Order: sequence, then structure tokens, then C-alpha cells
Amino acid sequence: MNDRRDFLKVMAAAPLSAFAVTAADLEDTSARTRALLERLEQRGQAYQPKVFTAAEWRTVNVLVDLVIPRDARSGSATDARVPEFMDVFMETRENMRTWMRTGLAWLDDECRKRFNRVFVDCDAAQRTAVLDDIAWPRLARPEMQAGVRFFTNFRNFTASGFWSSRMGVEDLQYLGNRPVAQWNGCPAPALAKLGVRY
Repeated sequence: MNDRRDFLKVMAAAPLSAFAVTAADLEDTSARTRALLERLEQRGQAYQPKVFTAAEWRTVNVLVDLVIPRDARSGSATDARVPEFMDVFMETRENMRTWMRTGLAWLDDECRKRFNRVFVDCDAAQRTAVLDDIAWPRLARPEMQAGVRFFTNFRNFTASGFWSSRMGVEDLQYLGNRPVAQWNGCPAPALAKLGVRY
């Protein structure tokens, strides 16, 4: 599980290049999402999606938790409010809304073909079977390429939302820019791994 989180952290560091998304865009959206959720919490109100339909919202909530489930170290993507982050992010990005809707529709269509039900109504084994066919781009069959493109970007979007949230930053154990009284240099194991020395 930790290896998967480490992989996703790397993916989150890269912007969603297909949509010209920058780290600044992600940070701004994370801050706006936090502020909005805090205001709603103070009023005792629940978040209402502005972009996602009710069916899409259900699917996204299931799918993000399959990408980043809760583990011993931190909560899941829904615990970090990644679906809300996505919804806020896409409010002003029509191309991303189109991509998301097309991809979620592809996922439901694939599940209907295989199991005669939409993705959220599938059991865990059925969901895994579909995701296994699109999660590994190099191993995917040619007819799965539309799903592969969607899921690759969705996974990156989930990771970006998670690791720009408070929970994600805590999961990274990022200490930030803090003064240190004495700098002893880079630890020897890190230098060895990089193949460099002072």
C-alpha cells in the first residue's frame, strides 16, 4: 500500500499536462476548496456539487477511494475531500468537464457491457476487473485505450487533489521551510542512492 502511495506522490508532482494545469493552479484550487468547505461547515451545510451530476458524484466518490484508499497512515481520497477539490477545479475548465464526463460514461458503458450494471453498482471484483484492464497502460489491450487515457488522468487528478490537501501534506510528512540551527548536509544514504558526494 505504501509503495502505491509513493508512486501516486510522484504522479501528483507532475501537472495534468493534457490540460495545461500547473502546480499554482492546484494550490489555488486547494486553498479555495478548503475555504469553501470551512464556510459550509460553519453554516452546518453539506457540499453540493456544481459540476458533477448526482450519478457522476457517486462514481467519483467510489473511484477516488479505489485510487487512494484509507490506510494505517492516513485517510482516503474522500476523507481528504478530493471529489470536492475536483468539482471546484472543473468549474472554470470546460475541457476538463468534457474529459471527465466522457471518461465516466466510458467506465459505465464498459461495466454495462461486461456486467449489465454501472460502475458503482458493480461488486468489488467486477470493479477491479475493469480497472485492472486500464490501470497499466503498457499492458492494456488496444480496445481499452480510451479507458487507459481517462484513468491515467483521473489517477493523476486524484493524487493532485489528495497531496494538495491538509491530509495529504500530513501524509507526506512535509516539514516546510523551517530554520535549522546546524546543517549537516544530505544524509549519506540519500547521497549514495543518487550516486553523488560532496
